[in-house]
Amino acid sequence: MPYSHFITRGYNNWTNGLYGYSWDMMVHSRSHQHVKITYKDGKTGDVGYLNPGVFTQSRRWKDHGDMLKQYATCLNELLPRYNITDPEIYFDIWVSINERFQQRIFDPRVDIVKADWSPFKPNSWLMPLLVDLSPWRTKFQEIEGSLDNQTEIVFIADFPGLHLENFVSEDLGNTSIHVLQGQVNVEVVAEKKNYTLQPGEQTKVPAGDYHKVYTVSEGPSCYMYVYVNTTEAALQENFTKLLELQERVRNGTETEPLPPELQPLMAAEDDEINATDPIVQLFLKRQRRMKEVKKRREAGTLERLERFAVKKYYTIRRGFLMTAIAMRNLVVGLPPLEQLTREVTYANMKAPLGDGKEDERLKDEVGHGEL
Repeated sequence: MPYSHFITRGYNNWTNGLYGYSWDMMVHSRSHQHVKITYKDGKTGDVGYLNPGVFTQSRRWKDHGDMLKQYATCLNELLPRYNITDPEIYFDIWVSINERFQQRIFDPRVDIVKADWSPFKPNSWLMPLLVDLSPWRTKFQEIEGSLDNQTEIVFIADFPGLHLENFVSEDLGNTSIHVLQGQVNVEVVAEKKNYTLQPGEQTKVPAGDYHKVYTVSEGPSCYMYVYVNTTEAALQENFTKLLELQERVRNGTETEPLPPELQPLMAAEDDEINATDPIVQLFLKRQRRMKEVKKRREAGTLERLERFAVKKYYTIRRGFLMTAIAMRNLVVGLPPLEQLTREVTYANMKAPLGDGKEDERLKDEVGHGEL
């Protein structure tokens, strides 16, 4: 029976029901574009920011109000050790569910330490899903389909009276904001300039710096970031040139001698390679990964079954060991930090066959900077 829809409503978020605590049915997919934790000293009023994962290995708190409340309570107890008195904790978490636009899931103006939460009533600081903007999803697909391979896009929706504070990575040398609905005010912090944008208007934002986007219309705003990863584009161009050079060397059509930094391109695939040029290092690393991916995809049934079994073994092993460590800590207290670090490292031991992520996009391999 769907009791969780009507009785334990404190666990409901944008999707009713305890999906976070039942079988992983892949009913909903989520992606997080922006997570910011702000603390405020209750005595001095000083404001600071925390690395989102500094005190936890879990990432599920980003989507679940009850976990967020627990995390805020823990931070409230831990931060006084760092001379922060009676800390207030604020979360600004942007989520896309089922490939919708990115929007806030929790109210960033609410101190979650003092916020009320009950398993038997709806979460009052959960922001509503902006379903009125759902018709834009078809338009999003049309816009994405019109872009070239080097241009990427992120769709944002925000509430009146709120703003997004964002940092554009230096890798993203050509970034602009395009307004689709509502009215926004873009503040470029370093330049101390403001730009008011209506639907259909756009403005560029500088790379390597902060900017703020205020929703100043009466209704929600919808806008998009359009950007090109100029660092990745240049890297891809270099990779193409190196691949062409490598093929000419191997088929004997290259007549010019290679400089020392390009000599590793002549090595056999199984040789131990010591490349000094960072671009050549990345190029050869990508080739090895592509070869491994191809080998995995062409593996036989027994090898695939063995890989699956080993991966599941390490997953179950980690769950058992981490549960045992947590129960021990609850009963007898925390051990010395060095001991706890060794235990957690042992529990997190990965399968020797890898985790099957060798075919991730190149931008993940070379450290792509997110918006």
